[in-house]
Amino acid sequence: MSNFFMNTYHRLPVTFAKGEGSWLYDIDGKKYLDFTSGIAVNLLGHNYPPLVRAVSEQAAKYLHVCNYYQSDASDAFAEKLVEACAPAGMKNVFLANSGAEANEGACKLARKYSLLKYGPGRHTIVTLQGSFHGRTITTLAATGQEKFHRDFGPFTEGFIHIQGGDISALESVLDSKSVAGLLIEAVQGESGIIPQSQEFIAAASKLCAERDILLMFDEIQCGLGRTGTFLALEQYQDFLGNPLKADIVTLAKGLAGGIPIGAVLAGEKTCGVFGIGDHGSTFGGNPVAAAAGLVVLKTVNTNEFLQEIKRKGDLLTAAIKQLPNVREVRGRGLMIGFDIENNAWPVLEAGIARADLGREQCGLLMLSAGNNTLRLLPPYVLTDSEIEQGVAIISELLNKTVNNS
Repeated sequence: MSNFFMNTYHRLPVTFAKGEGSWLYDIDGKKYLDFTSGIAVNLLGHNYPPLVRAVSEQAAKYLHVCNYYQSDASDAFAEKLVEACAPAGMKNVFLANSGAEANEGACKLARKYSLLKYGPGRHTIVTLQGSFHGRTITTLAATGQEKFHRDFGPFTEGFIHIQGGDISALESVLDSKSVAGLLIEAVQGESGIIPQSQEFIAAASKLCAERDILLMFDEIQCGLGRTGTFLALEQYQDFLGNPLKADIVTLAKGLAGGIPIGAVLAGEKTCGVFGIGDHGSTFGGNPVAAAAGLVVLKTVNTNEFLQEIKRKGDLLTAAIKQLPNVREVRGRGLMIGFDIENNAWPVLEAGIARADLGREQCGLLMLSAGNNTLRLLPPYVLTDSEIEQGVAIISELLNKTVNNS
């Protein structure tokens, strides 16, 4: 373990050296089945040949140009990304480097929209309790989890958190005189894989439309096919049964399959709000990330591929529900959380330690989301046999940790 990093992560005792498909290999050659995909980043697994080839070919051409100029790779990627998000009403995009940066941009976009149309004072952003929108001072303010706020205030003012699913609270807080936007994760990831209800999202859509408050979706963890549709919001409808439309959508994590990237997509109301000099990002639209992103879009955004994600997710979810010591299973597609009887962290440690048991054994990589919740975000290339193998290991680990507690 390196001593040169700041002590910001509770790291598990393993150092990886290479990956292949759904597997990672440590510096000693031991292998681990990866049910994390780098927290929803390595959507196409490790060492995916078309992705590796696209990155290598672009790197051999040029790595970076500043945003004074245009890039052929970034232009092509932006076009395909807007096309992929067109069913949600998206018209254009700003490219950034991360999810936090994307959400910062979304908040700026919402506030300028309200300022231009209604004048000062209408700048509040409403988010949900249990949400996670980033770790900058502003996106921490947007995040509705107190544990992330300790020691870092004061925060950017103008954020209110309400309980997801509470339509009366939503109706009360969406004040057309003070609120610019409502920022929602259709499926919350960091708080335990919590899908929002159809009724709540439909109510949000109706109220925002009536009061000209921007409806904003953070799809950073739940988007890009993770729940079985390209955007998770596509699984919701308005009260008339029409496909849901958004005013702003943010993406990041797996958008370039493992290379840093973020995106703010704007709908009809917001696509012309930013002007020259309003926003920027030195590395935003990086051509290597764009080349990788094109591979992700072309691979993931097909009906056949998305149906496979849903099928695999249903298979994995059904198997998890049969395990002992599992209290509740939540999620959609390959975004699954389940509560267990004991603390989750010892299960993660046992998953790593399992690789030390002999040549024929492998480790299993999982995530936690709260004290008693295990979170699974496997790569989309996961096979049925790897699902079966992973579930068998989870069963073994749960039995072992319960018996040792």
